[in-house]
Amino acid sequence: MPFMFWSAAEDGAIMQHDLRTPETSKTNPKNVLINLNAHMGGNAEAKCIAINPVRPEQIAVGANDPYVRLYDRRKLSCKAMKMPEETNGRTLWDSPSNSIQYHPDDFAMPQDSVHYFIAGHLPQKQKDYKKRYRTLASTYLTFSPDGTELLVNLGGEQIYLFDVNSQRKAEKFDISMILAQNGVVKEATCTNGFSVHKNGTTNGVANGVQAAAAAVMKAELEVEAKYRSVKRHKLDSKGLPQAVELLKKKANSYFEKEHYSKAIYLYNQAIARASNSSVLFGNRAAAYMKRKWDGDLYAALRDCHSALQLDPNHLKAHFRLARCLYELSWPQEAYDCLQQFKNKFPDYAKSNACEALDKDIKAAISTNTDEKDPDNSVDPQAAMRKKSFPISDQEKLWREAAFDHESRFCGHCNTTTDIKEANYFGSNGQYIVAGSDDGSFFIWEKNTTNIVRVLKGDDSIVNCLQPHPSHCLLATSGIDPVVRLWSPLAEDGSKNEREIDNSDDAALANQKRMNADPLEVMLMNMGYRITGVFDVDEEEEQRGDQGVNCRPS
Repeated sequence: MPFMFWSAAEDGAIMQHDLRTPETSKTNPKNVLINLNAHMGGNAEAKCIAINPVRPEQIAVGANDPYVRLYDRRKLSCKAMKMPEETNGRTLWDSPSNSIQYHPDDFAMPQDSVHYFIAGHLPQKQKDYKKRYRTLASTYLTFSPDGTELLVNLGGEQIYLFDVNSQRKAEKFDISMILAQNGVVKEATCTNGFSVHKNGTTNGVANGVQAAAAAVMKAELEVEAKYRSVKRHKLDSKGLPQAVELLKKKANSYFEKEHYSKAIYLYNQAIARASNSSVLFGNRAAAYMKRKWDGDLYAALRDCHSALQLDPNHLKAHFRLARCLYELSWPQEAYDCLQQFKNKFPDYAKSNACEALDKDIKAAISTNTDEKDPDNSVDPQAAMRKKSFPISDQEKLWREAAFDHESRFCGHCNTTTDIKEANYFGSNGQYIVAGSDDGSFFIWEKNTTNIVRVLKGDDSIVNCLQPHPSHCLLATSGIDPVVRLWSPLAEDGSKNEREIDNSDDAALANQKRMNADPLEVMLMNMGYRITGVFDVDEEEEQRGDQGVNCRPS
């Protein structure tokens, strides 16, 4: 559609422009497709926008919050902004956006016209970020070449990839899931419709048929359970391919040496080759819990779920799941999970680690009931704006139904500018590229989420990265008044002078930078070394190293 284009602006308006029908009104045009202020409340800003190249009816919008919105334009219609009386004849665009309040009915949309996406831990952790005056906002988003994925560079956090078609819900703890994994089924029904209750008897021929069906069903279930048990045992012990087993052992060695990023790097490679091993997911969860970068605890929680789905009797994964829930500020879910753990593994219920976690969870539940709104204690003006411009009921429903991410890419820092991009790279989009506040740009392998290269792209900050549509070329730009073109080196063994040798150190420094306050960032830019950002509490370290949640398997 070369005659149509869309724009997103900091007034919260997403506008649709059709060159075939010029707008007659210059002061209040009727081409506003979406008005974020009507649902998000006051001070809503649209930061970035993207159109699905395969399904142009899908339009993705990033705003000054951690939610990503995917709209279906076919269910929307363009409207005009209402001109409030206090503008006194000025155009809408001359009026301060925070002085105008829109009613949700002015820009009502069908409930199914939009889907929200957000990393599962952020709705809860956002409160902690606000206490540290840390803003979360999408600085760039783009669709994959085939239109099935949505890549988002979230300012103040990491890069997330969402699946547009196969959406997944955020994971916490569902006791019914654990019971189902353990084979606790209330009723089994044969394909011919006969129930298999022991006390479900009938008279005559039907009774004999039902008994026979029950016997067949029971035998089939026993054989299947035995097969799954044997298969799982093989997978988690000697069933791993030799190359994967070597990766696991090397990763375990790095874990013991407290090189958690290196361990995660190898676990990623192993899981990409053997995604049906519960041990690999459980071990990677342990490494995430020790490293504790932004989003690591939630990544560990999801790995624990994966391990339990593959092996419901994975003791360490079950206990780590309870600890993750507690540290992610979901104390009630953590309590339910730990109680289920005690019932299932009574021999470990009295361990020091289990009792200590139980005590912490109960204290958190007691504190959580009296918790106040963090906005009121952090920023009184923000609390006043929240009361004056509340989010709509529709917005609440959309947020509650938000879908989770598929994968996450860590290592860069995105806190200084709000135009930092992230893009697909490679002939099939098999790599992810993004700039960083430290002047470098990162290249990740999409399949494993591992960093494969870090290059110095600017003396200050790298903001923009655009791949060539048909050749292996990448253009980058930042604060420097130059645009750099990157291409593969000749295969003569020469080294790129701009390549960063130790990507782990660069990634760790960026995590510290992202979690530092503005003064610390200024000192780091001046060359000072800032320590203590990721120091582990000694008491927590000692407590965590007891019992079942320490060593990898």
